[in-house]
Amino acid sequence: MRASTTKISLRVLALLAVVAVIAYFADQGSKFLITENFPLGEAVPVLGDLLLFRYVLNPGAAFSLGIGFTWIFSIVAAGVVVFILIFARRLRSLAWAVMFGLLLGGTLGNLTDRLFREPSFGQGHVIDFIQVWGFPAIFNVADIAIVSSMGLFILLTVRGIGLDGQKTEQTGARADSTQAARSDDAPTIDTP
Repeated sequence: MRASTTKISLRVLALLAVVAVIAYFADQGSKFLITENFPLGEAVPVLGDLLLFRYVLNPGAAFSLGIGFTWIFSIVAAGVVVFILIFARRLRSLAWAVMFGLLLGGTLGNLTDRLFREPSFGQGHVIDFIQVWGFPAIFNVADIAIVSSMGLFILLTVRGIGLDGQKTEQTGARADSTQAARSDDAPTIDTP
């Protein structure tokens, strides 16, 4: 292994941490403001009917699915956090650091709700409050961070950007070797 691949990138880890902290505090700060200033269940127009704030308590996952399994979501979220913390030292790409930072901050935001909000530890209800016209779910800032991280994950994967920040050339090399194999094995046909 090259020395550059074994050395931990402090710059990448710092960016991951900064993005995670910003996402976490944006989520928890917005939830604090909502719980202190908005009545539970009542819709408050922000941009007419296009964007509403509707403070709700979500005992399940997205779309309130999995009600009664909140403790499982808590365990899965804790597992995601541990995975990111262990895996982060492999990163060399700033873009991947942003992706994992968004995922970490969003996951920690919703995990904090599940661990420390009522009704009990590990089964707390997540505070959701953002309602967009035409979208069937009410969500929060942590959800935005998680979905954004998944969008960035897809973009980086499709573009072939590795965890080291380098564009992988395997797809092109594979196509070239397949084409070369075809041309070597192709029978020659003499035409008059």
